[in-house]
Amino acid sequence: MAKTNGKIQFDRHTEISFQRGLGMQRREFLGGISTAAVATGMLSWSELMTVEASRIRKRGMACILLWMKGGPSQFETFSPKPGHRNGGETKAIATSVPGIQLAENLSRTSRMMNDICVVRSMTSKEGSHPRASFLLHTGYIPTPSLRHPTFGSVVTQQLGDSTHDLPGFVRIGRGGRGAVGAGFLGVKFDPFVVPSPDRIPNNTALPTERPRFQRRMNLLSQLERRSSVAAMKKQIHVQRDLYQRATNLVLSPDMSAFDIQQESPAVRKAYGDSEFGQGCLLARRLVESGVTYVEVTHGNWDTHQDNFVRSQELCTALDRPYAQLLEDLKQRGMLDHTLVILMGEFGRTPRINPRAGRDHYPRAFSVALAGGGVRGGQVIGETDAGGVEVTERPVTVADLYQTFAHGLGIDANHENMTPVGRPIKIVEGGEVVREAFL
Repeated sequence: MAKTNGKIQFDRHTEISFQRGLGMQRREFLGGISTAAVATGMLSWSELMTVEASRIRKRGMACILLWMKGGPSQFETFSPKPGHRNGGETKAIATSVPGIQLAENLSRTSRMMNDICVVRSMTSKEGSHPRASFLLHTGYIPTPSLRHPTFGSVVTQQLGDSTHDLPGFVRIGRGGRGAVGAGFLGVKFDPFVVPSPDRIPNNTALPTERPRFQRRMNLLSQLERRSSVAAMKKQIHVQRDLYQRATNLVLSPDMSAFDIQQESPAVRKAYGDSEFGQGCLLARRLVESGVTYVEVTHGNWDTHQDNFVRSQELCTALDRPYAQLLEDLKQRGMLDHTLVILMGEFGRTPRINPRAGRDHYPRAFSVALAGGGVRGGQVIGETDAGGVEVTERPVTVADLYQTFAHGLGIDANHENMTPVGRPIKIVEGGEVVREAFL
């Protein structure tokens, strides 16, 4: 094995060993390759992680949801209407794809348009924050009798590696608390919430010395095994599984993936110093380390007043990290295996209200997709001159979820059984937006 022009060249023996490593458990693979490569200085730790991430992605896909909480204005982001009174004062700028324009607030994103597919014809009937947020997170409207799982939980159930120490689903940002969870899929698929990306998650440090901690856990297991109450067996099993996963996480060397301080100052600067920017950097690190689904929250985009000023501020915090995330994933060879979704619960009204704001508008809004086999450099669907009605290729939330499932290689018709024995499909109805893919 040698390093030529900054690239890793494997000899035949190492290549065969690497192929065998694809079938190994993660630690066996790391142990085999890291000793030979990192110790000799031929492969840096970051390069090793990229190789390892590539191996993990051969087993499945990953997904990053950039959740624009509150509903971003399509006019100030992905569907500007310059020259029309509904467009307001927001100007449009050219992108890296001739003929496609974005709002001037997304200058860095415009340079990545070759990798982005914008759906400008999203349409829904839910205009309240709680109901629309639930719908866009699950694909279902909320009901009092059933708690549908958020899409991140479904993806983790379908694609996650149960042997991996890190959680399969991580939600980053303060807006993540109280959001939709795993519902009837159970706590096993609930998101691991990281309120702030710039510090290690709470309660993940060992409370005592490692040997003493392990003795405590062994004692707990003994007490649980001695329980003679049959009715508690199920609860004990669930609790034991939860404790075991928490123990694996706390003791795992992979916890370092949560420490963005391990990135160089140049990389951290490239993502910007906003909480959302650091969240995007953490999302990349987590996916790189084998996490299946990461959600990063940014907002509040509920611009009922001062829409133009607030949208510009929000877009400033969005633009650089979003573009850098796509660029980073692409450079590391991870974008093809990582579906990146940028969306909120709805759009904003075409008409500007007396407070210079825009109100809730689910009838026509935008969603941006990248990676995961998505064909970038295109716009799907269109609205009329004033952005009031969808005039071309309407896309429903069910269509969108069919498209997500298709991109990730998930069977959208897979049925999960609820606790009362009712089968529920991952997506009910809708059709894949085929033109979104290569």
